[in-house]
Amino acid sequence: MSFQPDLLKGKTALVTGGGTGICRGLSLALAAHGCDVAITSRKADHLEPTRREIEALGVRSLAVPADVRDPAAVDRAVARTVDDFGRLDILVNGAAGNFLCMAEDLSPNGFGTVVDIDLKGTFHMCRAALPHLKERGGVVLNISATLHYFGTVAQLHVSAAKAGIDALTRVLAVEWGPHGVRVNGIAPGPIADTEGVRRLLVGPAKERAAKMTPLGRLGEIRHISDAALYLCSDAASYVTGVTLVVDGGLWLASSRMAEAWATAVEAATGQS
Repeated sequence: MSFQPDLLKGKTALVTGGGTGICRGLSLALAAHGCDVAITSRKADHLEPTRREIEALGVRSLAVPADVRDPAAVDRAVARTVDDFGRLDILVNGAAGNFLCMAEDLSPNGFGTVVDIDLKGTFHMCRAALPHLKERGGVVLNISATLHYFGTVAQLHVSAAKAGIDALTRVLAVEWGPHGVRVNGIAPGPIADTEGVRRLLVGPAKERAAKMTPLGRLGEIRHISDAALYLCSDAASYVTGVTLVVDGGLWLASSRMAEAWATAVEAATGQS
């Protein structure tokens, strides 16, 4: 998809988890369309290569190590972004944790860690960013998933966290709309060029997942980036409270998705 190269010129974004995976792709896409981009992650070594790539696109970038589970660290990351760039227009919440684990084997700590990163981390970032987003009518974009739309094996913890993110997206859209702040989400399906899918969908599992997708192929990071550019731009100025599913229609064929996922989990863990 083609967007005007100055689509987001003059805007500033803060992207959590922006150094790797889908959120690295989002960060680069925002930068390629004129947006200054700050990125956060728990580890600085995940950030610096992407920061340099962003700056090579001709915009400003900032790498801010921060753990989204820590409200004080979140406050510092937001303040640093505003201090350096002078404004904050777009917040992308993409920091996430995940691992395969059947519910009966899931420890309270394992469950809580994913909820703390995904759901509570999203809340911490939104709360800290709101005063700055209100100044000009900003945008929040929350990265969700399709896992909780059906009973996804070995993903109870992530499903619970992402369902909470979808609820947060809807409630904040209502509460923050009067401030001119739009809050939306994207729920990616299996994205072929991510590390998680490369590890999980191996051999026949990847081919099966592609065949079960109504569009006949797995997604790519660029598909998520295109959706993000739309939702973060004025083209979506009357869109709020929506979690846009970007998965080639796979979630609509939920029985197929459950089968494809179960095959992948069995291949990865040896559990049937």
